[in-house]
Formats: sequence, structure tokens, C-alpha cells
Amino acid sequence: MARVKGGARAHARHKKVIKQAKGYYGRRKNCFRTAVQAVEKAGQYAYRDRRAKKRNFRALWIQRINAAARLHDMTYSTFMHGLKLSGIDLDRKVLSDIAIREPEQFAAIAKAAQDALKKAA
Repeated sequence: MARVKGGARAHARHKKVIKQAKGYYGRRKNCFRTAVQAVEKAGQYAYRDRRAKKRNFRALWIQRINAAARLHDMTYSTFMHGLKLSGIDLDRKVLSDIAIREPEQFAAIAKAAQDALKKAA
């Protein structure tokens, strides 16, 4: 009997890595050894940045809410405190969207927050 060398399996594995490295620059896209390194590093970055993306978006929403709240003579923290006191339970993503797309509705929310702050003080 002839011995089995596993060439088909190795070829399939190489092909899979090269396919993942498609679009890379230089040897990283077609040389297996460098492609393996590049694909592994890309996977590390992707894993890390899937988590960082959530932090970045939250920071963006906070900046937008802060900018909109300052148009109504409040800081972000006082605005959020007023929302909590008034019982308005909206997350930052929705508040940011309202601040951009519907400023008059955001003004009504800011007024409710200011009224709650005055009542508490």
C-alpha cells in the first residue's frame, strides 16, 4: 500500500489562510508563512476592537448629549441627573439620536430635566 502524506489537507489549510489574507499588501497576501502571521495579528486586532467599539460609541453619544445639553444651559452630568430625577429612562444612544435628529423634542426633555432639578433643590 502507498503511504498517505496529507497533502490535500495541508493544501486546504494553506488555501484557507491565503483566502483570509486576501487584500493584504506584498507577500502577506500570497506567502503562507507571512500570511499566517498577518491573519493571526488581524484576528487579535478584531477581537480587541470589537470591545473598544462599544467604548468609542458610548463616548461619542456622551459628547453629542453634552453638546446638546449645553445649548440648554446644562452640563452633561446635570442633564443626566435631571433625567434620573424626572423618571425619564432613555439610554445614551437614543438621547444622542434625538439630540441630532429632533432638537425640539430634546428641548422638551431638557426642560423636564431642569424642572426636576429645580423641584429637588
